[in-house]
Amino acid sequence: MNIKYLGTAAAEGWPGIFCHCEACEKARKLGGKNIRSRSQSLVDDCLLIDYPPDGYWHMIRNNLSFGKIATLLVTHSHQDHFYPLDLILRAEPYCYKLPTPLLTIYGNRHVEEEYHHALKEVDCNGIAQSLHFQRIEPFKSFTISEGYTITPLLANHGSAEEDCLIYLIEKDGKTLFYANDSGLYPEATWEYLRGRHLDLISFDCTGVIASAGSTHMNLETNRVAKKRLIELGCADEHTTFVINHFSHNGILMHDEILDATKEDAFLVSYDGFSVDF
Repeated sequence: MNIKYLGTAAAEGWPGIFCHCEACEKARKLGGKNIRSRSQSLVDDCLLIDYPPDGYWHMIRNNLSFGKIATLLVTHSHQDHFYPLDLILRAEPYCYKLPTPLLTIYGNRHVEEEYHHALKEVDCNGIAQSLHFQRIEPFKSFTISEGYTITPLLANHGSAEEDCLIYLIEKDGKTLFYANDSGLYPEATWEYLRGRHLDLISFDCTGVIASAGSTHMNLETNRVAKKRLIELGCADEHTTFVINHFSHNGILMHDEILDATKEDAFLVSYDGFSVDF
């Protein structure tokens, strides 16, 4: 299995879209891996996770064809993870000759509401044949046409009204645990994970060295989560750990995050980072 991190920032991007703080100015100056767009990932070149406002740029930068994608998993309704106004361009007269006629979008009730709100803006025929929304529920697994078994798990994120999701993605004996946005997980999620071996774990690291509150993580809580997953029998020396979803409030540049995690065996994601497992 492979995961490619198309965007690795929190909601504001890094540098922040309007920000001129020291961390954003330093990122502008250094460039490279310190420039981070809003969070999105691609599994095995066929399974897209989240669709932020930067999705178009991700397609161009990585030489991708989103018209070939049949499945989109959405973690939650916040606009940096789900920007459905782009999706309503998936029909004539905005696009022609789609390689994959139907895109199925999986998400919770709040994501579904945002999706239908976006559809009200559409002025093209055929959009109903181009997009399909499938509501999903925490802890209820489903299988998609590409052969993956996917289990939505509860995140610790957002408001009490929305069941924000993180995902277990399984295929051919490999399991990916994709876990942003979230703070330390609800007990129901820890218990569901107990004893399940995870080949790659992708942590939220929004705060880096700063406080992340209760609905995101930082390096301190990443270490706590890693320890508990090992104790639960989910991770061992063969498990790959990646930290992802960084805010400028976390201050550290990419190389500084590498230095801060030398003893942790964390891979530090950046826009375009790809890892096989």
